[in-house]
Amino acid sequence: MEYFALRQDIRVGLVVSNRSDAPVLQLAAAFHIPTRIIERQNFTQTEDLLAQLEAFQVEYIVLAGFLWKIPPYLVRRFEGRMLNIHPALLPKYGGKGMYGMHVHEAVRQSGDRETGITIHLVNERYDEGAILFQACCPVFPEDSPAEIAKNVQALEHVYFPLVVDAFIQKRPMQLPGGEIADFPVYIPAQVIL
Repeated sequence: MEYFALRQDIRVGLVVSNRSDAPVLQLAAAFHIPTRIIERQNFTQTEDLLAQLEAFQVEYIVLAGFLWKIPPYLVRRFEGRMLNIHPALLPKYGGKGMYGMHVHEAVRQSGDRETGITIHLVNERYDEGAILFQACCPVFPEDSPAEIAKNVQALEHVYFPLVVDAFIQKRPMQLPGGEIADFPVYIPAQVIL
């Protein structure tokens, strides 16, 4: 939200959460962005949310930390215009139950030497939409799941707003070092170190 706060061409029009205690709601209030709390049954069994999204003229949906499976009516309505961020390099460590610390514990247990983030389009299956962007960070033998999470979060904070911005504007992405890249983008760990 902060990234887009002063923009005239892109704005965050609505924040939707399934948790009334989600910190993002306070952040949205600080930026004077309207919010809605949804309940699972209403979300999955009615299309009430669509009417709210249309009332706020929502053109894109950006998911961050939303763990419910997206119902088909919403995927169809926003096909090619709904992005999600995942805290691992998909297709590894994706799917139902693979979120938050579960992902970082699985990475630690696997012995993988790198992890990262994946930003992808959303389809009707968990974490299987077209990959737009991946950035990596190393995993050292002494890293705990909490340290892995911290490194992955650092990537999220740098790259997620840049990817969303470029995707919505339908232009190549400008990376922090000034390079220009078309989607899909993959950034290996050595570039980030």
